[in-house]
Amino acid sequence: MPIDAAVVTAAVRSCADVIAEHRHELTKLDSAIGDADHGTNLHRGFQAALVRLPDPGDALPADVLKAVSMALVSKVGGASGPLYGTAFLRAAGAVDGAEHLDASQVADALAAALAGVQQRGKAELGDKTIVDALSPAVDAARASVDAGGGAREALRAAADAAAEGAEATIPLVARKGRASYLGERSAGHKDPGATSTTLLIQTLAEQEGCEA
Repeated sequence: MPIDAAVVTAAVRSCADVIAEHRHELTKLDSAIGDADHGTNLHRGFQAALVRLPDPGDALPADVLKAVSMALVSKVGGASGPLYGTAFLRAAGAVDGAEHLDASQVADALAAALAGVQQRGKAELGDKTIVDALSPAVDAARASVDAGGGAREALRAAADAAAEGAEATIPLVARKGRASYLGERSAGHKDPGATSTTLLIQTLAEQEGCEA
């Protein structure tokens, strides 16, 4: 099955379900080093995205990603809205005009999302942010594609790398965002943004129709 707008739409719905399922866990993580609202805000944003999704029969994958971006920017408070909104918008730009996505385009979309997040948040690997999950995910996806893997394999590799990256944030001292105000006290806690990023990529890897 080609990765078309219908598959991307289904993936967004799956992501909304996963965020809803884990929203309390994400908020609990955020309560330790942030504003205690990450799960709640992200859940609100994805629920808003569901309302904005275009008819997949009349849309391209990029149109779906742009709709998610606009919803997240308008409905998610704090830093998460602009960061995740930028990620989806840049991903849309990377596949603009494509009716179907292949493995290389999926990897390109992830890479564009990372570039957008880094430009917007000025974060680097090791700062205890979304980047700590997304950066290794991008590297793993690209390596999989370069080795001849399909979209499913690339996303699974990305998901595994993101999970490792999120776990690796636990001992880090935050250097960006609200958590950085805590200094050394931010160590010992998993970053909520890296965790939610991992959940989203894992959901994409499990989505039916991502075999291209």
